[in-house]
Amino acid sequence: MAVVTRVISPEEEGSTVRHILRSKLGFSAHAVSRLAHGGPCILVNGQAVHTPHVLRAGDVLAVETGDLRPPKAPVKPGPWPLPVVWEDEHLLIVDKPAGMTAHASNFLPDTPTVAGALAWSRGTDFIFHPVNRLDKGTTGLMAVAKSGYVHDLLRRRLHTDAFRREYRALCLGCPSPERGTVDAPIGRDETSAVARRVLPGGAPAVSHYAVLRRGRGLSFLALRPETGRTHQLRVHMAHLGCPLAGDWLYGTEDPALISRPALHSWKIVLDHPVTGERLEVSAPLPEDMLRLLRERFPREPLPAGAAGP
Repeated sequence: MAVVTRVISPEEEGSTVRHILRSKLGFSAHAVSRLAHGGPCILVNGQAVHTPHVLRAGDVLAVETGDLRPPKAPVKPGPWPLPVVWEDEHLLIVDKPAGMTAHASNFLPDTPTVAGALAWSRGTDFIFHPVNRLDKGTTGLMAVAKSGYVHDLLRRRLHTDAFRREYRALCLGCPSPERGTVDAPIGRDETSAVARRVLPGGAPAVSHYAVLRRGRGLSFLALRPETGRTHQLRVHMAHLGCPLAGDWLYGTEDPALISRPALHSWKIVLDHPVTGERLEVSAPLPEDMLRLLRERFPREPLPAGAAGP
């Protein structure tokens, strides 16, 4: 079980364990309450203590960050390939293939899931905490916390400079101008059970885009979401009149072109919530998007990073 530690400074002498947990280590009030009633999860200088314990300068506070309760619903394991591209005791980053959802769905009960793949490789006691979720058809990087504590810390960083995501995509046509920002609220499309659309009364949504290549009816894009609305990048590109290639919901279904929306979570840059380390992880484009690039731009070299980190 992962542990976070802190050496109490002279300025922090006299603080209670509860205060340090909340103000310095970022535990939520709910998490502190669970620690207080979950057994010997809090140690000071190797001895179990309770949250009202008063600390002295030089004390070493150690807190177990593992989940104290099993998940509400069991996860069905499955032998589905799921590359892990970065990992430590607190979190991991996977490269999700197309056709895989984060969790099992009543609508798609037999679909491979990230939760099931990790339960297969890590054991059914592994509790799945997805930080940034990807649509079934979207490929690429997805961060997974190994505890509710780390999950809380990472989710607070989402959509800030401490957790930045960049995507690569292929769209039909070419947006004008070739670099810009879409600031358009998104809400549910009342005519569909799953679709979203730009609505005046929708939730704020901001996406940045830049054309990296254009020609032969397609553009290769860099996309960066500033917010995290459902289908945000797909909706915003369709709003510009340039839906993603293969996007059956917001554009045109064309399996001969590509069998899914051509969207790939290419890079994650984040500040590690426990160590403070700056992480920068990238994942090469999947083969179906590489094929389109080679077909549409046969005389040009692949963009930097397209075929490897």
